[in-house]
Amino acid sequence: MNPAPAEPELQPTGGGGVVWITGLPSAGKSTLAEALAAALRRAGRAALVLDGDRLRAGLSRDLGFAHPARTEQVRRAAEIARIAAEQEQIAIAALVSPIRADRATARAIAAPLPFIEVWLDATPALCRSRDPKGLWADASAGRRSGLTGHDAPYEAPERPELRLDAAAPVAAHAEALLAALRKAGLIPAA
Repeated sequence: MNPAPAEPELQPTGGGGVVWITGLPSAGKSTLAEALAAALRRAGRAALVLDGDRLRAGLSRDLGFAHPARTEQVRRAAEIARIAAEQEQIAIAALVSPIRADRATARAIAAPLPFIEVWLDATPALCRSRDPKGLWADASAGRRSGLTGHDAPYEAPERPELRLDAAAPVAAHAEALLAALRKAGLIPAA
């Protein structure tokens, strides 16, 4: 009888965790999330991007944009992020998530796993200049109401683990996030 082949030696991954990117609509959250995920995958780490728009197209298509629905959107994303992180993935949530208490709930759901809150800080003027979906233009023209940062509140994080200026290059943001993940022990030191 032949002995069973030896199992390949697996390198420690650093465990899983959650990166929660918050900011105004059109700040660049999804772009940053995808850039970070690509960098992690190139480094051999499993990453899951939870993009607010994609979630609303499927899992959360039953939700609107009023406060109770936004709270539920954050809760659902946090539950998925926790499950992914428990499987040693880096879950990257890119949601406006405008209410501090909702983001605190997301952190509590993920606990005790590492949770890195990232504020992609953008001015409304910068967001209006980007506006890939025309949300800001519609809000300014009165065709849309309830846009966060225009006529709906955004509660900026008081103590995020990382604050990034949305006007800076995405590559610089991704590097800052990789450094934060190293500091949290989620990826090996460079």
